[in-house]
Amino acid sequence: MTLAGISPIGDRLADLLLSAQPIPLRAERFHLQREVSELIQRIYALLFPGTLSGSWEDDRPGLIQAVSIIERQLSHVLHAVCCPQTTEHCPITGMCRRLTERLLDELPDIRSTLLIDASTAHTSDPAADGLEEIVLAYPGFYAIAVYRIANRLHRYGVELIPRMMTEEAHWRTGIDIHPGARIGRGCFIDHGTGVVIGETTVIGDTVKIYQGVTLGALSVAKRAERWHEEQRHPTIEDEVTIYAGATILGGNTIVGRGSVIGGNVWLTNSVPPHSKVIATPSIACSTRKTAP
Repeated sequence: MTLAGISPIGDRLADLLLSAQPIPLRAERFHLQREVSELIQRIYALLFPGTLSGSWEDDRPGLIQAVSIIERQLSHVLHAVCCPQTTEHCPITGMCRRLTERLLDELPDIRSTLLIDASTAHTSDPAADGLEEIVLAYPGFYAIAVYRIANRLHRYGVELIPRMMTEEAHWRTGIDIHPGARIGRGCFIDHGTGVVIGETTVIGDTVKIYQGVTLGALSVAKRAERWHEEQRHPTIEDEVTIYAGATILGGNTIVGRGSVIGGNVWLTNSVPPHSKVIATPSIACSTRKTAP
């Protein structure tokens, strides 16, 4: 049964859908979200071998097979995004293969950085029982891990896929990190729900970010040329702590090394190193002693 003929509303909706300007999606792209999600899970398991069996040696045969699967799947996803031709006649098959090999070659470096992220989380969070808990259960760590994979592809100039990767992590964790952001080692996002990190954000090493933090841009208009290459989001230097609900905006805003930004702060200007910024309540609070 179709919408048309069910009711006047159905007829109008059918006419609207049939007359609407279609979004130019190629058929092979419709399954990309599922494939990108599967690809992330395979790479995550490859980055942390032994999490399934508890032993690298026990996982080794499966890991060797996983590398081959990842190479095929990533090449297929890249082809779906980059090339209008079928795989057999694709003029960029070689490029897809080289990008895949480049990412796989860089996985050890990504893993090394993630181990520093996990160590920072373990040191910073009294509730963390060990690195295994962080790798398997911490949403902030998962979001950072996906970002670090997506960021490499973004640097290679790959379109769409890096953003789909970080949006998959956003859907799972509530943490929205643009793959174009530059994040140093030892980044710890605690709890994480509602964190937003914009495209041109620069974050140094050993930075701690709590839930609800926005590292965003002031309102800008898109211009015809090179507007997206300007830094629109803030710079957070090394060893900064940003507490829950803080909003830091603007490409000219620099938070100096070792600073602490308190909860619910609204910040659009730079602060020097080792500053402490706290929110000033707009309404004074008072307490009264109640009668017994």
